[in-house]
Amino acid sequence: MAAQQGPRRGKRSDKPTIADVAALAGVSVSAVSKVVNNRPGISPPTRQRVLDAAEKLRWSPSATAVALRGARTRAIGMVAGRAADVLAADPHFSVLISGIEAELAPADYGLLLHIVGEEPSAEERAYRRLAEERRVDGVILTESRIGDTRFELLRQLRLPAVLVGTPWQDDPVVSVRAGGEQDAGIREAVEHLADLGHRHIAYVSGPEDRVHTVFRRRVFEAALEERGLRPTRIVVSEFTADAAVRAVRRLLAEPERRPTAVLFANDTMAVAGMSAARRLGFDVPRDLSIVGYDDLPIGELVYPRLTTIGQDLVQLGRSAATAMFALLDGSPESAQPPPVRPPSLIPRESTGPAPGV
Repeated sequence: MAAQQGPRRGKRSDKPTIADVAALAGVSVSAVSKVVNNRPGISPPTRQRVLDAAEKLRWSPSATAVALRGARTRAIGMVAGRAADVLAADPHFSVLISGIEAELAPADYGLLLHIVGEEPSAEERAYRRLAEERRVDGVILTESRIGDTRFELLRQLRLPAVLVGTPWQDDPVVSVRAGGEQDAGIREAVEHLADLGHRHIAYVSGPEDRVHTVFRRRVFEAALEERGLRPTRIVVSEFTADAAVRAVRRLLAEPERRPTAVLFANDTMAVAGMSAARRLGFDVPRDLSIVGYDDLPIGELVYPRLTTIGQDLVQLGRSAATAMFALLDGSPESAQPPPVRPPSLIPRESTGPAPGV
């Protein structure tokens, strides 16, 4: 009987292996590995033989086969360095993700979200795993940080990245942000409160390791100074409702230092702070005016409706996805994401004249 031609799998398994691909293509396993990892040293005809062999055998071992076929994973990653319960309570990310998905879905792409908690090394491990397992074509970064090490790490991993926000220092990472004057919203909020007669204005900020937190606090202080005012209090907090409640209790506990208006780092904190103030017997806005940041849907559902600084999170998400596609196509310089309007004040019912005015 003539010997059977082609690769032999015998009784080992019905599933083809990299050795089968190498045998059918007439190359070594290491040559197939080079094609898999897109490494140099393989001639175009040999590369094509490997591709043809893989196709004939229908070799598809997870992400490796995707790399072998020269196709993309058609997935974009996002790693959230927050606890799952905190993330679930913050609509900011949900709105941003809806904008990202608005661009990914029509292109038949998916978003792979990893929630890794707040352990410092967990996020780095997640990026390394995504790169090593070839699970995504690129990643979208959020929450630009002071001393951010993610940009260099992702370059080392050769994983394309787009940042939503401003890098902490001059860095070639592709980034998207609102157009126009970045400080417009905070300045408008301070002017709005000052025009209502407020002279005792406090600010409840987020963690000081975030680039936007430091930027907004400095704008707040500068805008007050231009009016001849100083912050009544600045409370550094976490981006959570519980932290906002604790901050309001502190702010309202001392009559001699009590503010008549409070600006919060986000809408979730502002709504929680407004509820805490009312539970303590303070009317909003008669006794205390409150301003949020983000213009999330929750702001129009509460009473009084929340005065806030609106930023176009949906458009930021769409711009991030558009920039990612341009980066993957090898033309980041041609990425012209749709313009994102600058932050601006949206006056509603939670702000009013200062007490006694």
